[in-house]
Amino acid sequence: MNPDTQIEIRNLTMAYGDYVVMRDIQAEVKPHSVFVIMGGSGCGKSTLLRHLIGMIRPAKGEILYEGQSFWSMDDDRRQQRLRRFGVLFQGGALWSSMTLLENVSLPLGEYTDLSAADIREVARLKLALVGLKGFEDFYPSEISGGMCKRAGLARAMALDPEILFFDEPSAGLDPISSRNLDDLILELRDSLGATIVVVTHELASIFAIADDSIFLDPETRTMQARGNPRELLHSDNPKVRTFLSRGNPSGIPASH
Repeated sequence: MNPDTQIEIRNLTMAYGDYVVMRDIQAEVKPHSVFVIMGGSGCGKSTLLRHLIGMIRPAKGEILYEGQSFWSMDDDRRQQRLRRFGVLFQGGALWSSMTLLENVSLPLGEYTDLSAADIREVARLKLALVGLKGFEDFYPSEISGGMCKRAGLARAMALDPEILFFDEPSAGLDPISSRNLDDLILELRDSLGATIVVVTHELASIFAIADDSIFLDPETRTMQARGNPRELLHSDNPKVRTFLSRGNPSGIPASH
């Protein structure tokens, strides 16, 4: 195993029955980096994320964590691996009938032996880490969309995961909230040493946070490029250049 590789996607083909979504994906994710899965609508970005977190078994190929094939593990080891993941789905996926504190406490109560008092304390710390100190007793309906995303992130971080997976974290947010969330992602990478995998088509976020990326193309159903998005602006592939320079004919990386 390459010690500089935390996740390896090896010859991955994703399919629903006979319908192939994407074939022959090859990529490596380095520890403590932000890895972006990008591409237009319908290219399979979220499907790839679901493969990475064990929701869908590959039609072909392997996904390896620290050199170990995820689907070759026995059930116990696979469950242990899953507990080292934190996932933020598009809508935040908070329970509307629970306060923010209760939402963040949920995985702690299920997967740890902490006392009720300790669970509340850890949940408060996670909410404070994402800028939600003082909002512990609020319900999701009482806060903004950006705050719901932050609360979802706090819950994803509850068990101190090694890897965080975000599915379109900026979807539905205004530009300021989106920028704040991007800044928070970078803070988590730098302060916690987390590895972060992000699905997004938002150019501002792509250029702001990505250390490395892959570009999925729905027409060819293949991965068309891999690398830092700023370098891919000068790719020989016109599809990649067009995607990354949308609304920006000068070719200068988009910024918030």
